[in-house]
This record gives sequence, C-alpha cells and structure tokens, in this order.
Amino acid sequence: MNTDLTRIPLRGKGGAFHAVIESPRGSSVKLKYEPELGAFTVSKPLVHGMSYPFDWGFIPSTLAPDGDPLDALVYWDQTTYPGVVLPCRALGVLKVDEKKKRGGGRQRNDRLLVVPTIAARAESLTDLKDLSRRERDELAHFFTAVVAFTEKDVRVLGWEGAAAAERMVEESAAAFTQKAQR
Repeated sequence: MNTDLTRIPLRGKGGAFHAVIESPRGSSVKLKYEPELGAFTVSKPLVHGMSYPFDWGFIPSTLAPDGDPLDALVYWDQTTYPGVVLPCRALGVLKVDEKKKRGGGRQRNDRLLVVPTIAARAESLTDLKDLSRRERDELAHFFTAVVAFTEKDVRVLGWEGAAAAERMVEESAAAFTQKAQR
C-alpha cells in the first residue's frame, strides 16, 4: 500500500499539526517528497558549505499559494529522517515572496517555524519572540542563501508570530480541502 504523505491528516493527538520531514538537519541536499512515486527524490544540492540547520519538511493536507503543501522548518535539537511525521506547534512564520515557477510575476512562499510537541528542551518556546533577533536573522539569511544561484529571487518580507502561523495552517488546510472537493 502506497501512502501519500501529503494527504495524511493535518492534526493528530492533542490538536498538534503534523510536519513531514523531507531533508533532515545537516543535509546538504534538498529532498522532495514525490507523491506519484511514493518516494523522496533529490531536488537540488545546496550551495557549497550550506546545510539545513534544522529538519525541513511540509505540513500535510495543506495547500500553499505556490501549489505545494506549506513549508516548515522544525526548530529543535534533534535530527530525524525523511518521512518521519512529527506532531508540532507553531512558533512563527517567515513571510517571503519569489518569482513564480511559470507565467512570470511573484508569489508568496512562506516558511513556517515549528517546534515538535515532544521537544522537552523547547517547551519554553511559545512564539517567535522567544528567539533572539540574531537567530531570526540567521534563519532568514539561510533561506535567501540556499537559493542564491537559482532563478527564485526570494525576498524576505518579515516575521510574524505563532498566531499568524496557526492562521496560515488553517487557511492552507481549507484551500487543500476545497481543491480536493473539486
């Protein structure tokens, strides 16, 4: 049986939303889950010297403006593996826009910052404001640096807190449901 990880339930026990890991912390390649294959493929190598500072993945059963599930960076001190599903809560969102893949113009492609509900050493983190300005700046810089040699032309629009990230999850879940009903 082939399970499409993009379609697993959005929320699990206790109302936490799921995050599916694509590229683990420390990876120097971007992995992408391909539902048609039921497997992970190499999307691209990162720029020399770059690696993911935390696990990277997506929120299943969501649809972002770029047509993919919402992107998520899992802020914690552990490394998992592609395909691992973590129950998470939102810390914030880095708002970005970039060149559209097709048709010209720009589109939003925000990145959620989430923390696993099982991350005991991160239990005091409840919102983006719990991270230092330096930490937020480094994360924003990471997302612009990893696309330095692509046509994406990413622009950072700023950070918003946990409440905005939760709203984004709900709106993207509604968009996913609407598309599924068509």
